[in-house]
Amino acid sequence: MPVTANKAAAHAIDVSWGPDTIRVTNIPPHLPADSTDSHVAEVTVAGQANPSTWLSDAAWDAIARATTRPDALAAQLRATPDESSDLLMVENVEGATLWSAVTRVLLSELFPGPQPRTGMEVSEVADPQAHGVTRDGRPSAIVQYRYENLGHLRDHVWQTIYATLSINSYATSILTRSVTRNLITHPVEIAFEDGTESIHVLVVRDGITRIASAWAVLAGHGADAAEVSTLATDALLGRTSGAGVATGPGLGQRLAASRARWRQAQRQEFDGEMKGAMPGLRAAQIAQTYVVPAQIAVGVEGHEGRVLSPEDVFDDAIRSVLASVHVEFKEWDAAAQNVEVITRALKRIIQQEDPRWDTADLQAVYGLAVGRIPVTELPQVFGGEAVPPGTALWRAVYLVRALSQPDLLELLKDQAKAIKGGKRMSMKGFGGLLGPIIDLPWRAKKKLVTRQARNAWNNGGVLSADVTQDWVPVPTEDFTTLIAPAMNGDDDARRTLAVAGGVALIADKLLTRSVGSSLEARKEKGGVPFRSDVHKVIEGLSKPTNELGLWTLALAANTFRSDDLPQNSVPRQSLTGRESAESDDPPYIYFKADLDAEDHIAVDADGVPVPLYEWDVVAASDPDRAAKAVAATVVMPLPVPSAPNEGIESRDRAQSAQNEPLADESDGAPDAADSEPPLFRYGTVDAGAGTVGGASFPGPRDEDAPVPPSQRAAAHRKALRLGVQGARDALDHLHALEPEVGDHTPIVPVDQLDELHNLLVGILTDVENLRRSIVENHAPEEDNPESEEFPETLLD
Repeated sequence: MPVTANKAAAHAIDVSWGPDTIRVTNIPPHLPADSTDSHVAEVTVAGQANPSTWLSDAAWDAIARATTRPDALAAQLRATPDESSDLLMVENVEGATLWSAVTRVLLSELFPGPQPRTGMEVSEVADPQAHGVTRDGRPSAIVQYRYENLGHLRDHVWQTIYATLSINSYATSILTRSVTRNLITHPVEIAFEDGTESIHVLVVRDGITRIASAWAVLAGHGADAAEVSTLATDALLGRTSGAGVATGPGLGQRLAASRARWRQAQRQEFDGEMKGAMPGLRAAQIAQTYVVPAQIAVGVEGHEGRVLSPEDVFDDAIRSVLASVHVEFKEWDAAAQNVEVITRALKRIIQQEDPRWDTADLQAVYGLAVGRIPVTELPQVFGGEAVPPGTALWRAVYLVRALSQPDLLELLKDQAKAIKGGKRMSMKGFGGLLGPIIDLPWRAKKKLVTRQARNAWNNGGVLSADVTQDWVPVPTEDFTTLIAPAMNGDDDARRTLAVAGGVALIADKLLTRSVGSSLEARKEKGGVPFRSDVHKVIEGLSKPTNELGLWTLALAANTFRSDDLPQNSVPRQSLTGRESAESDDPPYIYFKADLDAEDHIAVDADGVPVPLYEWDVVAASDPDRAAKAVAATVVMPLPVPSAPNEGIESRDRAQSAQNEPLADESDGAPDAADSEPPLFRYGTVDAGAGTVGGASFPGPRDEDAPVPPSQRAAAHRKALRLGVQGARDALDHLHALEPEVGDHTPIVPVDQLDELHNLLVGILTDVENLRRSIVENHAPEEDNPESEEFPETLLD
C-alpha cells in the first residue's frame, strides 16, 4: 500500500517516499485561497501610510498577492501613534536599519534570487545586473534585476533550482513537517534589456535550498533535478513566455493569472484527495509545500554618517544579513566568501569618503567588480586621454590597477581583516580575494581550469612588488608595441604587460601554483624547471632587462580569448578517432617566444610553431636559474627501464607522493594540488529544437535565444536510457557539453552513471549471448563451441 492512515491523528499520515515510509504531520484540511483585489488594496493603503515602508503600488501588489494572510500583514504595516513600526521586525545591520514583515507566502509566488553561493560558481547562464531603487534620493526596500529578455529570466530560474538541488535537498524533511524557518525575501522589479515590460515579484535571498526542496517534494520522489527545475519554472513563468491567455493588460498581470490558474489546479487536486477515506500521498505533497514562512523586507533607512550611495544601501543591508549567516555560521565556499569580503570591504571604504579618492570613481570600480558595469562600457567609464578597448582582459587590467594602489590596497586589507575577523593578511591572501572577481567574464567558458587559476591567485597572482605600486595602464590593441617602451624605462607600459600577460597565463592554466611533483613531471604534463611562487614568476617576466619574459607576456596577452580554452591547457583529443568539426575561427594556441625569430615565435625543425608550456613560462622568468636546474637534472643518473616507458609512470607516482607541497603563506586553507584535466571528446551541438534517441529538448523561445547546455543535457541523459540506437549520439552530446555546463554539478550524476553502467553491461551480455547462439547454430559440427560464460573482457 502506498499510503496508510493513522486513525489516532486526523492530520497525520504515513506515506511511501521511495524505499522509506515517512510520517507526514500537520496536514491542513483545506488550502488557503488567493488574495482578492480588496486584500491588495488594504495592504497597499497600510504600507503607503507607514513612513518607514515606502514601496511602489506594483511592489505592494506583488507582496499582497504572495501572502496568505493579507489581513495580518496589513495589521503589521499600520502605524501607531507612538511608533510607525511597532509590529514590524527591526534589524540594525552595518550602515542601515531594515524593517520586515513576518507572514506566510505562497511557494508559487517566490522567485529564487542570486546570491554569492550561486553567483560565484561557474554557470552558463549569467546572473542579472542588480540596481538599487531610490525615492527622492532615499533608499527603498526594493532592487531592480535587469535580464536580457524573458528567456534569460526563465533560464536563470531553471539553473538556480537545478544547481541548488545538485548540491543539497531537504525534500524528506519538508515532506515530514513542511518548511519551518523563515525565508529572507524582498520585492524586486524585473526589467528586460530588450524592451519587454517590467514585472514585480517577490524574491528569495536566503532559503533557496528550502524552496528548491519544496519543489522537489511537489515533483515526487522519482523526479530528478532537471524535472524539478522545469516544474518550478513552468509554474512561476508559465509554459510559454507570454504565460498563456492574455487575461490582463500587462505582462505582470498575465503571469500572475497564470500562477493563479496553476494554484487552482493544485487546490482541486488536493480537495479531491482529501474527500477520500484517507488522504493520499499527493495531498501530503501539496499540503506541505503550498505555503512557506517568510520575512519580507519592506523598509530601509541608511544610518547617519554613511556615504554609501542611496541605490546601494538596501542591497548592502540584505547582503550583510546573508553574510552574518553564511560567512560566520553556515559558510559559503571560499570563492563566494572572498567576493563577499572584497566587495563589502570596498563599500566600507566608499562610506568613509576619504579625500584621497573620488567617491564616484570608487563606485565605478565597485560596479565593474560586481558586473554591474558591463565590459563593453569600459571605454566610457575608465577612458581618459587614452581609451582602453572594451574587452574582458582590459577589465582585469583596470581592476587590478585600481584595487592594488598602495594606499587603497592597505585599506582594503584592513577592512577585509575586520570582516573576516583575522589579524593579518598577506599579499597571497589578498590575491585570493581578487581571483573570483577577475575571472567573472570568462568563468563559465574556462570552468575546466578555474580551480587551478584561483589557486594561482591564492599564491599571489599578478600582485608582484612592482605591480602594487602607483601606475597607469597604457591602452593598446597590440601588446607587443609596449615591449620597447618597457625596456627603455616606461614602468607604466611594463606593468601593463605584467598584469595583462599574467592574467592571461593564469586564466588559461599556463601559470599555476607549482607543487613538488611538478619538478619531476614532463614539460607536456605541467612540469616546471624550478619551484617559484606565481607572483615571483610575474616579477621575473616583467623585469626591464628580460626581453624574453616581456615577449612571453605580450604574446600571451595578444593570444588571450575570454570565450574559449586554448589547446595548451586542455588538449582536445578524440576518444573515437573521429575528427572534430572544422571551425572558422583560427586555433586558440599560445606559442613559445623566440628572440631570434623574425616574428618572435619559436618554430620546430619543420617550421611548425612550438606550443607554449608552463615550463617555458617559468623558465623565461629566470633563464639562468632554469639553465642550472636543467643541467643538474641531466647529470643525475636515472634507472634505465627494461622496455620503453616501462616503470616511468610508477616512478612518477612514487616521486609525486614523496614531494609534498610547501606550506602556503596565504591566510586561507591550502588548495589541492593542480591536476591534469580529463580528456573530453568535443563535437558540435545544434542549439535549436530537436530529438536525440526519441527524447526531445526545447528549441528557441520567442526571443530566439539558445537553450542553455544544462537543459539540453537533461534531454540527452534521458536519451541514454531509451535505447542503444540513441545512446551513442547522446553520449557524444554530453562529452561536447561538459566543458560548458556549470561547475555546480556533474553533467551526469554518479548514481545515474552507475545505473547506466549496469544497464549497458546487461545489454552487452544479451548481445554476446545472441551472437554466440547464432555462431553455434551456423558452426560446423566438428567445431568445439566456446564456453557459455561471459568473457571477462566485457566485464572489466
